[in-house]
Amino acid sequence: MSTITHATAASVLPIEPGRARAIVTKTRGRPSGPVIRLMSPSDLGELLKPFVFLDFVETDSSVLDKATVHPHSGIGTITVVTKGEMLFNDSKDGSGAIRYGGLEWMRAGGGAWHGDEMTAGASNSIQGFQLWVALPPELENAPSLSQFIETQFTPGVGPARVMIGEYAGAKSPAQSPAGITYLLVTLDPGEHWTFTPPEDHAVAFLSVANGCLTAGEVIDAGELAAFEPGEIPIAIEAGPQGVSFVIGSAVPHRHDLVLGYYSVHTSAAALAAGEARIQAIRPR
Repeated sequence: MSTITHATAASVLPIEPGRARAIVTKTRGRPSGPVIRLMSPSDLGELLKPFVFLDFVETDSSVLDKATVHPHSGIGTITVVTKGEMLFNDSKDGSGAIRYGGLEWMRAGGGAWHGDEMTAGASNSIQGFQLWVALPPELENAPSLSQFIETQFTPGVGPARVMIGEYAGAKSPAQSPAGITYLLVTLDPGEHWTFTPPEDHAVAFLSVANGCLTAGEVIDAGELAAFEPGEIPIAIEAGPQGVSFVIGSAVPHRHDLVLGYYSVHTSAAALAAGEARIQAIRPR
């Protein structure tokens, strides 16, 4: 069943000199087996769009070999590993391993089936995030594509690796939409770091994989924090054991979220086109 939700994009708050970026809400999400859904369009996705889903996974690596193929349309997915490794074998990108600092970028666009492209690597367990982003109208029904990007090809900026988009002059090789930045960051115990959003990136969130940090409030492993709209930098201090986390910022997605079971589009017509394409290319 499709659900149509309507919301205006969050307004940008004026910046007060010296004021810290406030956290609007924190969550530990909803667990479903080894997957914790930290964000969906029915909750934080409306506040944080184009970021619409975020799953945190920590499980035995063998689950990768049992994955089922499923469809998507209208969205892009970013799969980031924070512990362990996953193997890929792709006709375009060849074969290799996705470890900490590597990623898979998949643009479903007008329709794609995926889920069995990764297999278990040498590690006994795997930990990581899968983020869904809503695509703009010009890409939501575009041809699908996928990229497997190994660690050595993601640029580093201090303690951060640029997974998606650009940050401080470094650009990810992922062919993602403009206006989205997504970083994987590791800080040593007690280390300080400030995230300065790119221009016009009024949406921001972070989620901790390991350890804890303080960004106005303490954010523990397994939590997601959504920040108030605006472009105020986010000052972060690592906890006593250090911390690894993802942080995303974006230009607000000024469109409705029109939802199918596996799809997110900007209109009912675009959703219908995506779902029709999914059925047309359904694997035998």
